[in-house]
Amino acid sequence: MIESREQALAADAADPLAFARQRFALPDGVVYLDGNSLGALPVGVPAAVADTVTREWGTNLIGSWNGNGWWSLPTRVGDRIGALVGAAPGQVLCGDSTSVQLFQALAGLVRLTPGRSRLITDEANFPTDQYLAASVARLLGLDLVRVSPPDLPGVLDERAAVVAFSAVDYRTGELWDAPGITAAAHDAGALVLWDLCHAAGAVPFDLDGIGADAAVGCSYKYLCGGPGAPAWIYLAARHHAALDLPLTGWQGHAEPFALQPRYAPAAGIERARIGTPPILAMRALDAALDAFDGVSPADLRGKSLALTELVLEFAATHLPDVVPATPGDPRRRGSQVSLRMPGAYQVTQALIARGVVGDFRAPDMLRLGFAPLYVRHVDAWDAMVALREVLASGEWRDPRFARAAGSPVT
Repeated sequence: MIESREQALAADAADPLAFARQRFALPDGVVYLDGNSLGALPVGVPAAVADTVTREWGTNLIGSWNGNGWWSLPTRVGDRIGALVGAAPGQVLCGDSTSVQLFQALAGLVRLTPGRSRLITDEANFPTDQYLAASVARLLGLDLVRVSPPDLPGVLDERAAVVAFSAVDYRTGELWDAPGITAAAHDAGALVLWDLCHAAGAVPFDLDGIGADAAVGCSYKYLCGGPGAPAWIYLAARHHAALDLPLTGWQGHAEPFALQPRYAPAAGIERARIGTPPILAMRALDAALDAFDGVSPADLRGKSLALTELVLEFAATHLPDVVPATPGDPRRRGSQVSLRMPGAYQVTQALIARGVVGDFRAPDMLRLGFAPLYVRHVDAWDAMVALREVLASGEWRDPRFARAAGSPVT
């Protein structure tokens, strides 16, 4: 247990991931704990993007599709992400948005389960996941069933087609039992889609090992690919030959440059390609992934749990009016801590004014995300000391921290 700033500094000195912090451009005077919304900038990204713009685009022009590897970026970047989420090569493709990838995966899996009528999702899932599940259900004539993951057994029967959950609850940071849920769904004859937006890059995952059928994830959170970075899709190799994906763009064709009038899907994960990928964003993401080179998944998870444990222990010891929404059990915890408190929005703004950047989730949660590659133990300690001071002094009650009518909540 860390009980002082000196002990936090000692933990940083012994941190096996301490070398990784220098791989990020972090502003002075800021404790950045919002990497579960937008990751920090890796130092190699600006030069990589500049080279893509000035040399590859500016000089090599269209020749860069082959000469500089633009065409193969979706699969090469996909395999790099796959290595972080337990997917063997040839099963992850990068490109398009999380919403597009969710639609592709949901509809594709439903089509693999003919005669079944239920699409199951979490009633507290991220809104986009719920909206798209509802849309796919309407389009394909399914019943949409919303349940919390612990209640899944009650709706698993011969009607269940696809179960679509997030691995980590985006509000509370609770980590669900992905192996157990996947096995239960398969025992009932259903297929499983995992949303790893709040896991990839901070919580090691084993998609192949648990037998997942599909997964999606964004790359601008813990993967640090930048705002609007392309998302990715995992489709288990055993399904490739039978998958009938709904969005059949020209790049997913077996012979894309033959420009045939009828669609024939490419082999393997290439069939998940749709249209022209965002090359500049993909190059940024590719460079960002260099920050994970030489990083042990065990060290990543160990650091994440140590940081979140520090916060939970501090809250329990020093903040009597704060109630954690995040489980104390490390087996059930992602890489964030959500704390319930009165005036949570104003408290969040007061912390930001002090240089401690977290975010707010309605109605009453301060959410702190811990990216293990660049957040230090001393950062977590200083953030909690600042929170204690903000609450004790009452400075959060200052009118300047109140939410203006109609303003977005960030």
